[in-house]
Amino acid sequence: MADSCLAGMMDIFKTPIFIFASIAFWVNQYLEKSLGIFIPFYHAYGDDLMAMPVVFGICLQVMRWFHPHSSQLTFSTKQVMIGLAYFSIVFEIALPLISKTYTADPLDVLCYGVGTLVFLKFMNKPVPQSKKSPAL
Repeated sequence: MADSCLAGMMDIFKTPIFIFASIAFWVNQYLEKSLGIFIPFYHAYGDDLMAMPVVFGICLQVMRWFHPHSSQLTFSTKQVMIGLAYFSIVFEIALPLISKTYTADPLDVLCYGVGTLVFLKFMNKPVPQSKKSPAL
C-alpha cells in the first residue's frame, strides 16, 4: 500500500501542468510580495488560472492516499464542478463581501473554469500501470 501511495504521489507531482502551475504561482507570489514587482495580466488573472490545477491536483493526491483503489481514482466531472462552484462562491462572492482584501471579478471565475478544464483534460487520469513485474 505504501509503495502504491508513493507511486501515485509522484505521478501527480510529476505532471508537467502541476509543476508549471505551482512554479508560476510561487514565482508570482515571490515577485509581488518580496520584490514588489507586478506583471499586469498575470497579477490580475495568472494565479486564478493556475489555482484549479494545483488545488485539484493536491486534492486528488490526498484522496489517493486514503482510497483503496488509489492509483485508479479520478474525480467525476460533477465533483470537479462542485469544487469550481465552491471556489467561485467563496473567492468571488463571499470573501469580497466580508473583506476589502478581496475583489469580485467575473473574469476570475472564467479563469477558474479554464484551469478546471485543464485539470479534467490532462491531470484527472488514473496512474499508468507499471510495466515492471513485482519482485518476488
